[in-house]
Amino acid sequence: MASIDPALSDRAGASGERTLAGRERAGIWVLGLAAAAIWIGVAALIELWPEIIPQPYGRELAIIALVIALGLIVVAATGRLLGAVATTTRYYGPWLIAGALVVAGWEIVTAKTGLLPVPFFSSPQSILEVFFDDWGRLGTSVWYSVLLLAKGYFFGALAGFVTGVTIGWSQAASYWVHPVLRLIGPLPATAWLPLAFFIFPTSGSASVFLIALATAFPVTILTWSGIASVNRDYYDIARTLGAKPSFLILKVAIPAALPHVFVGLFMGLGTSFAVLVVAEMLGVKAGLGWYLQWAQGWAAYNNMYAALLVMALMCSGLITILFRVRDWTLSWQKGLVRW
Repeated sequence: MASIDPALSDRAGASGERTLAGRERAGIWVLGLAAAAIWIGVAALIELWPEIIPQPYGRELAIIALVIALGLIVVAATGRLLGAVATTTRYYGPWLIAGALVVAGWEIVTAKTGLLPVPFFSSPQSILEVFFDDWGRLGTSVWYSVLLLAKGYFFGALAGFVTGVTIGWSQAASYWVHPVLRLIGPLPATAWLPLAFFIFPTSGSASVFLIALATAFPVTILTWSGIASVNRDYYDIARTLGAKPSFLILKVAIPAALPHVFVGLFMGLGTSFAVLVVAEMLGVKAGLGWYLQWAQGWAAYNNMYAALLVMALMCSGLITILFRVRDWTLSWQKGLVRW
């Protein structure tokens, strides 16, 4: 058998890499074309492979896969002409391939082969059916959850911020509030459910209180930490220039502590979202938590999975919005603070 010269092999590999890089520079997105081909294969899989139990919206799911493939082909063919859209799509190219493979595997083990039994495991078609046929009830639940979360998160973040600034600045306030925080703060907000529903006149107000309580503790702790860790030289310089205590708090302490405050806001958002679902399951007449309980009661597992998907997207979207607010608020600290 003839041996292959390693030098020739290395040159061939380097030539292939240069060719691929040249295509990328020329505007041809090879990875995007590969992702489009995989999505076309997913559409063919959905349409041509018979289902064990016929399900609606299979053709619509195949059309969605073809639309994704068409979008990838357009981005691959137009290069950077689409601006930010092209840049974002190219960045998530590997994820688009992974998503196609996940959908294909999901389709095979549920609708095509039945390896995962129905109704406990839903196929992609059944999830799509929920969005098409039950969008009214699901959309109303999302709206009520957003309103409830916004109220609780706002009041909790405000209370946590004010409390954190107070105990971080005042030693007397820290002396009295710190032991209370250490005693009550670590307790999960859901532990207060019976007491909250007894004290507050409506289940909605009790839910707002529980969400605010879950938000306030991490915001308080991180704000307090941020105020306490401000460099004392900043205060000395400001006092030398004649700054009053109000100026030191509003113009020195709070701006310097904002990175810590946003960490607390991120933590509070995660905990408040968990409390939101539990509170809606127990007392609220609408919302995603209520929708989950309703779906479980009727063994409508496809509705339950659709609600879980919506909740994941909702939480991810809120975190993205908070990231944008943080970047805009702390733009003056760019280059000084590392995330």
